Order: sequence, then C-alpha cells, then structure tokens
Amino acid sequence: MVLLLAVPSSMPLRQLTMPRIVVLAYEYQGIPYSWGGGHKERPGPSTGTCQGYTGKIKPCPARRTRGLDCSGLTRLVYARAHGYDVLGPGNTDDHLRRMRKVTDPRPGDLVFFGKRRTHHVGVYLGDGKMMNAPETGAVVRVDDIAGRKHLRGYYRL
Repeated sequence: MVLLLAVPSSMPLRQLTMPRIVVLAYEYQGIPYSWGGGHKERPGPSTGTCQGYTGKIKPCPARRTRGLDCSGLTRLVYARAHGYDVLGPGNTDDHLRRMRKVTDPRPGDLVFFGKRRTHHVGVYLGDGKMMNAPETGAVVRVDDIAGRKHLRGYYRL
C-alpha cells in the first residue's frame, strides 16, 4: 500500500510545520498600522484613537485609519489561535502581566520591548524575526528583532 500526501501547490512546505500562531500572524501582513487599532470590544482591525498619540505624521490619522497597532495585532492573533480573546483589551503592559517570561523563545511567543514599562510587542517568528505593527504610516510586516531598542524578553501563556 502506498500513501500519498496531497499538498496544495500554493501552500509553502514550511507552513505545514509552523505553529498556528505564526501562520495566523502572516495572514495580517500588509494591514495598515493605526494607533489604538484592534482595541474595540472584539479583537480585529478597527479605527484607532488619537489619545496619547506622539507619532511623526501630523495630524494624527488614527481616527480615519482602519488597522492594528502592535498590541492589537498580538491580541487578534492570540484570540484566533486560542478561540477566544485570551489577552483581552489593554496595552502591552496589560498583556505582559497575563504571560510568563521564557528563556527558550519559540515561534509564536510574544516579544516585548521597554524598560520599566513596555512600549512595543510583536509575534516571534523564529530566526531573530517578528511579525510587527511598527508605527503610523507603516503596515504589519516582518522585521528583525535586533533592529529595535530595549528588548524586554520573550513571553508565553
């Protein structure tokens, strides 16, 4: 008896071995960044807020930009991976408190940045890379972790 595995030609072989969180994170590449985006009652792209905005683009475009900020991205990816809003609303500090720090980062962990308080988060993809919602004017994309200041560490539920 011969067993054949059929794989759609559009699916990269690597995707078959990636953790679900990583596969989901890749689905949001190209979504616009929006300060406060992704923080409505349910996770997902939304218009943002200009409250607390300190970005370079003036005036603040968040109220008219449907997208995600960094914690909105991680909230959405984790909600889809776990089947419910496991991180809940809030900012990076709120999400950090729900997780535990790890010294053996694995793809799908969250990577946080900040000194006393956190100011940024991304989804760790492996090989020193993260899925990142970086700043106003950008889109969700893959970035090098080494390119960001104040690495706080890797965290997992």
